[in-house]
Amino acid sequence: MKTTPPPAGPAPVGPAPAGPAPRRKRLIVAAIWALAGLSVAASLAGILLTAGARPGPPARAVGTGEPGITAATAQLLQLDNLPVPLDAAPDFTLTDQHSKPVALSQYRGKAVVLSFNDDECEDLCTLLAQDVAQANHDLGSNAANVVFLSVNANTAHPAVEEVRSWTEDHGLGAEPNWVFGTGTPAQLTAVASSYHVPVGIDPATHDVVHGSELFFIDPAGKEAAIGQFGTASANTALFARGMAQMALDLVPGHAGTSVGGPAPSGTAAAEPAALGQPAPGFTLPGLDSAATRTSLETTKGKYRVVNFWSGTCSACVTEMPRLQQAHQDLGSSVAFIGIDVADPAGPAAALAARSGATYPLLADTSGSTAGAYQIPGLPFTAIIAPDGTLLVRHPGTFTAEQLEYILHTLQNNPD
Repeated sequence: MKTTPPPAGPAPVGPAPAGPAPRRKRLIVAAIWALAGLSVAASLAGILLTAGARPGPPARAVGTGEPGITAATAQLLQLDNLPVPLDAAPDFTLTDQHSKPVALSQYRGKAVVLSFNDDECEDLCTLLAQDVAQANHDLGSNAANVVFLSVNANTAHPAVEEVRSWTEDHGLGAEPNWVFGTGTPAQLTAVASSYHVPVGIDPATHDVVHGSELFFIDPAGKEAAIGQFGTASANTALFARGMAQMALDLVPGHAGTSVGGPAPSGTAAAEPAALGQPAPGFTLPGLDSAATRTSLETTKGKYRVVNFWSGTCSACVTEMPRLQQAHQDLGSSVAFIGIDVADPAGPAAALAARSGATYPLLADTSGSTAGAYQIPGLPFTAIIAPDGTLLVRHPGTFTAEQLEYILHTLQNNPD
């Protein structure tokens, strides 16, 4: 699935949910929608319309009940604590990726981080998968006290085999506390409705749009806070640590126990790279040689195409040869830089070899550069002016023809 903010869009699946309960705050990030088969003109229109998505609502202050969470972490997670007394999280029973029954209530005594994921997704949800794997690393032995429970948002692909395949493909097969539940379309719709999570599907293409809320549920089964795994989740190291810390703070006797991983030092990670402003700089190691480092500054003076990708992203597999073609066609007048985001080395190297890419390919192993650019999914391309101004934020794939047209237009009309 390739992502971009949605058009006016389809109606949600099933009946519209009733308004939220008085104490449940709905945090709905910019929804995701498929971008496929567009003409150059339509694609350009989409670029202009989708550039610079608005950041989510600011997080309100985190109370003393979560001593491990700083204001910067709350901002990164778009965290919103719920007032006391807490509401019980709606229970449900589904089938997990191992064909076993799974109910929210079976995890009493543990903190639960509940999400809604599309089992056909190859971009935004895969960033969350990377965050979960890193969060478990940060939790260490305390991962036994936390469950990452996800509900399938794709009612067109409800099979157990599909959630199991997605789990394996995105590095979560060996994580014992990752649970991906699915069921009949009616069951999945009912669970999403009970949490007031918007889910929609195009009946012709089966492309899915869904909310990206993260529900933090305490060991007593009550909702303690709501966050979201939107663009900031691309900053894998920081987001994963914050998610792990928030969950662990809900476990009795563990509040304030620090997890591993880096802590955000300020709110910069939650600020989007804005159009018309200086593009975030970076210096990253080469994909094939950590000793070779490339910075954005070294390409100053020409237009730059910065493409974020992953070897496990199916859309990136399609796009990278197109970028190589555009790189060859445009020559030295445009600098191309590919940034592999928090990706296993094997798939990344394999895709680089298959694509024949000759432009610099860099490794963003922590996701910090992707976080600075606030990418909403993979692939994602930024186009930067010779003076360093960010001109284009483009979620989804480019064809060589589209990219060449855009760059020729920018070069011929620099003002």
